[in-house]
Parts: sequence; C-alpha cells; structure tokens
Amino acid sequence: MTDYILAIDQGTTGTTALLVGHDLRVHGRRTVDFPQHFPNPGWVEHNPEEIWASVRQAIIELLEATDTASKQIMAIGITNQRETTLLWERADGQPAANAIVWQCRRSASICQKLKDRGLEETYRRQTGLVLDPYFSGTKLTWLFQESAELKHRAEDGHLVFGTIDTFLVWRLTGGKTHVTDVSNASRTLMMNLQKLEWTDNLLEPLEVPRCILPEILPSSQLYGHTRGLDFLP
Repeated sequence: MTDYILAIDQGTTGTTALLVGHDLRVHGRRTVDFPQHFPNPGWVEHNPEEIWASVRQAIIELLEATDTASKQIMAIGITNQRETTLLWERADGQPAANAIVWQCRRSASICQKLKDRGLEETYRRQTGLVLDPYFSGTKLTWLFQESAELKHRAEDGHLVFGTIDTFLVWRLTGGKTHVTDVSNASRTLMMNLQKLEWTDNLLEPLEVPRCILPEILPSSQLYGHTRGLDFLP
C-alpha cells in the first residue's frame, strides 16, 4: 500500500487538495470553491465554516477519486492565503466573526491614525511592512474597536487569533494545536523580523492582547497530529 503526502492549498476563492507521492509527483487533485462576501464597498469577508467545509470536501473527493484510503496519508502540508484574519472560541473552535480577507480595506482609517502618531517607520523597520489594511494587525484592531464584547473576550483569553494556516491546524488537530509559521506571522504587522517573535511595541498600538496569539514555528516542522476527524485518521 502506497503512502502519500496530502497537500492543502487554501486560497482566496477555493481549496485544492493534492496527493503527492514519494516520487514528488502529484497523483491526484481536487478543487472546491467557496464564496466571498462583500457586506460594504471595499469590504471582503469569508465564512470560516465555508472555508473548513471546502477543505473537508476537497480531501474527501480526492481520496475517493484516487481510490486512496485515509490511512495512506502519512503527512499533511498546508499553503494558504496569508493576512486573512480570524477569531474563534478557544473552548470549542467556533468562529467569533467572519474572517476579514486580505483584500479588505475597512481598516484604512486605523492605518492612517497610526501613521499620524509617527509609527510607520517603527513598523517598517521591525516588520518589513508598511502600514496598510492588507495586513492582519489593523484588521484585528478594527474588530476590537467595533465590538467591545470581542475585545473583552479576547483580553480574558476566551478567543484566539489566527491566519488561515492556524485555523486549519487547530481544526485538524481537534483544537490541540495553536500555532503559525514564520511566513504567515511575518504578514501580520505583529512579528519582529529580527527576533521572529511577537513584540509588545508592535502589539500595543494595535490594541492586540498577546494571549490570543499562536506560537510561531518554522515553516517545516511537526505541528501536531490529526484528531477527531471523520475523513482523516
């Protein structure tokens, strides 16, 4: 029985699952699309449950199409749309709000206020990024400024933050693993590029509590084991 690597490519409009062999050839692929939501001009959202459903469906269809048993999957790799910002419940993994997608421009005024405070050079020097709504940090600021309940629940440790990779790893491991990789963390405005860690002087102007943040790990590392899934071992 042949073993495979399952590659999950979670993108902005769809999820592709690929079966990769020891020969590094792709032995099968399936793509499942999901909708984007546009509640206001310049705003873009995803329903996290629709993202998760697309991941699940793509994997199930891939295994069925290639006549592959789930026990033949020896490892999983994830690549994903970066910057897209999610909050979910620490207790049960349920989304606290729709994901704010990387294209969304709703936090433009927050970026301008940070610039007016003279902070743009600090962020550029420490993160390599400009102050722009593209990145995750000001999306979180917007969520907390718009909802006092979300802010309080985050500060009390009831909510956790993640980009798409973090959300998928959380779901795949049954809520046992709250991590991100340096590539995704580097697109949040919250990770110091020299230290490869979250730093308070970046978090505090964004009003982001440290307790909601995932652990930052190298991009190639064992992150956890699948748990509690009906489509993977």
